[in-house]
Amino acid sequence: MKSVFAGICLVLTFAAMAHALPAPAPAVPVVAGHYPAGAEGINGASLPPPGLYVRDYNMFYSSDTFQNGPPDFDIKAYINAPRLIWMTDKKIFGAQYGMDVIVPFVYMDWTAGGNSDHYSGVGDIQIEPLLLSWQFKQFDLAAGYAVWVPTGDYAPARPDLVSKGFWSHMLTLGGTWYPDKEKTWAVSLLNRYEFCHEQEDTHTDPGQVFTTEWGLSKSLRPGLDIGFIGYYQQQVTEDSGPLATDKLDRKIGAGPEISAFWPKLGLFTSLRYAHEFSVVERPEGDLITLTLTKPF
Repeated sequence: MKSVFAGICLVLTFAAMAHALPAPAPAVPVVAGHYPAGAEGINGASLPPPGLYVRDYNMFYSSDTFQNGPPDFDIKAYINAPRLIWMTDKKIFGAQYGMDVIVPFVYMDWTAGGNSDHYSGVGDIQIEPLLLSWQFKQFDLAAGYAVWVPTGDYAPARPDLVSKGFWSHMLTLGGTWYPDKEKTWAVSLLNRYEFCHEQEDTHTDPGQVFTTEWGLSKSLRPGLDIGFIGYYQQQVTEDSGPLATDKLDRKIGAGPEISAFWPKLGLFTSLRYAHEFSVVERPEGDLITLTLTKPF
């Protein structure tokens, strides 16, 4: 009888300990696509002339809404993404040929489903071996092919801002039109299409994604432009797997931008803000982007 009583007490003790342990963090729904909509702004479809450039994207993102995501969601993140661009003198189909690589770094604090945490690290690297630039009298045209490599530390319970845990291939096509001969006005449209592969950890395929970014700008004087930008990102094929949802995720954002060139520093800068709305199956927030470009 004593042994039975002791066994019952032992079972109750383990049950109480298990109940006291924190519950595992719920999985955050997979957001399709690597490309961060809003990364480019006015004149986003125009590429620089031959040369070597370092472009540094500084993105500040905050959101307290995740439709159909974990409850009590809140995130504040800073993403720094240096990009090395090399535009050569070589021509392909009459276009200047170039290539680039982007290595993103992130720091973020977030709360999801009652669990709070923070994280910093490197994200998934983008390698773009094919970058083409055509420049006409009143029109610029750009095209490219890139691959996203899952080099980041993906975790199902962490918002996948820069670490997606899957490979994807991206096609790019866009143009910038200058309505007046002096090129003081510019209208740009930049389109991306991603083919995403299955996540190894969750066995979830997030589907394919279309992104378009547009900009309207006016040059106030040489080296100083102001404008308005916007973006639309839409999952176009359904995801599949354990974390799949029955809706296609989407987000839309828009806001102002100012761009300036500093001759003494030889530095191009742009600052823009975008507020997101009509978002489906993903975080909805605000994005501030500071971009620095230095030719060498």
